[in-house]
Amino acid sequence: MTIDPLVLLQAYAIGVFPMSDDREADEVYWIEPKRRAVMPLDGFHISHSLAKTIKRDRFRVTANRSFAGIVQLCAEAAVDRPSTWINHPIERAYRHLHEIGFAHSVEVWEGEELVGGLYGVALGRAFFGESMVSRRTDASKVALAWLTARMRFGGFTLLDCQFMTEHLRSLGAIEISQREYLQSLAGALDGVPLAAGRDVLAGGSGVWAELAFSPLAGDAVSLPRADDTPPLSPSFTVSGPVSGQAIVQLLTQTS
Repeated sequence: MTIDPLVLLQAYAIGVFPMSDDREADEVYWIEPKRRAVMPLDGFHISHSLAKTIKRDRFRVTANRSFAGIVQLCAEAAVDRPSTWINHPIERAYRHLHEIGFAHSVEVWEGEELVGGLYGVALGRAFFGESMVSRRTDASKVALAWLTARMRFGGFTLLDCQFMTEHLRSLGAIEISQREYLQSLAGALDGVPLAAGRDVLAGGSGVWAELAFSPLAGDAVSLPRADDTPPLSPSFTVSGPVSGQAIVQLLTQTS
């Protein structure tokens, strides 16, 4: 089975996403939750201990360095998750979206070992989180903190977490109705030319994702300043490798 990338993006644009029953299942079905978990970009709850972990740069965090590795890690069985909804057609579909610039990952490393992270799809000013994984204490929290901060920096307006969990709730996620979600989604996708058919596939995620997923810690590339396009957080600029200290500042600054 193959999932057409345009169909997948159009599904996201109307609030629908794919799942499967098991890693080895052949079928894919489409989900539209009546209640949606979202992370308010100005509402991430960063505890004192998590802030300390991030500031000390205990982990090395990168973006789009090992997309396939993150998807594979998310799809692996674990003690607390013996099965997964990421079957092989879904894995292939997101790897394809990554190749054409719509799917992105945040990787968390301990030394040279990939120990956590997340991946999802960026479209307009919306990021649709698909899955996150942790093989070390706080690794997934660090990944989500970096993602939320970079979404703020990139001018995003919607961070979709799909289903509420206690883990997400503890970090500040809230649950909204389908109607509220679709209203937020419409605003985040304003100007995205999905009606252009396959031409949209040539454009990638857009300028917001280019900024949000600019090289992260350990990458000696300067990020755009706050007076560049697209509009950024008005009181925050970054030049050079991004530190954990900068991420905590992004998460705790007020608009």
